[in-house]
Order: sequence, then C-alpha cells, then structure tokens
Amino acid sequence: GIVFNDVYAASKFAVEGFCESLAVQLLQFNVFVSMVEPGPVNTDFELKLMEEVSRSEFPGTDPATVHYFKDVYLPASHEIFTTLGQSPAAVAEAIVNVIGARRPAFRTQTNRLYTPLVALKYADPSGDLSVRTYYRLLFNYGTLFHLSMG
Repeated sequence: GIVFNDVYAASKFAVEGFCESLAVQLLQFNVFVSMVEPGPVNTDFELKLMEEVSRSEFPGTDPATVHYFKDVYLPASHEIFTTLGQSPAAVAEAIVNVIGARRPAFRTQTNRLYTPLVALKYADPSGDLSVRTYYRLLFNYGTLFHLSMG
C-alpha cells in the first residue's frame, strides 16, 4: 500500500486474497488461477489524473495534508511512474503469455524494475523493511532515485 492510495490498495489486496483462495479450491479440477501484477504503468489515465489532481483545491482539507499531497506525494509519484513505469503493451504481452501457458504461474510480475520492491514484503516478516523503503522512495530520494534507475 502507498499513502493516498488506501482504497486502491485495499481493493488490490482483496483481489489477491480472493485469487489465492480460488487457486487452492480450483486446483483439484486442474483450473489454474493467475494474477498479473504490473506495478506502475504509463498511461494517459495516470497522466490525466495527475494533472487534474494537481489543479484541485480540496476544500475542507487541512493545509498540511494538501501540502503533503501536492508538493511531496504527487511529484514523488510522478517520478516513480516515470522511472519504473512500463508500457501497456508490455503488460498486455505478459497477459497473453499467461493465458497461453499450459500451467501458468499463480503470480506474474511484469516489471523487472519493480520486482525488488515487491520482494521486500517477503524478505522481512515484520514488514518494516518494505514500509520504510517505500517511504524513503516516495519522500526522500526523488531525483536521486530517478537518476540511478535511468
């Protein structure tokens, strides 16, 4: 989960849990459930959303939260999409490969640049490593991160 993406993250985690349950239940019938996990994808939707949100006023929201959202989160989020984002065509190709596989993997991550970030969730049972890394990535590294990945 990422800050300001609470509902989106909750829905993703719900789908993941649903798929895990189905995968176990359907295996006895040789039905394979697969999840395709692309990470950031560069699309017009993401670009238009960023533009619209950056112009919004957010009436009733405290100034500190608006500042945090507009001046810290949005630029960092844009940096991550620019640096780690992949094309919709690359995601579509991965989906076609999963559909065409005789025994597809349960989990397919389509973005090799994003895979190490996901692996952090499993590397530390406490969860602190992934939480702190995502925090640093979003709010501390900015341009330095972009330059190191470019």
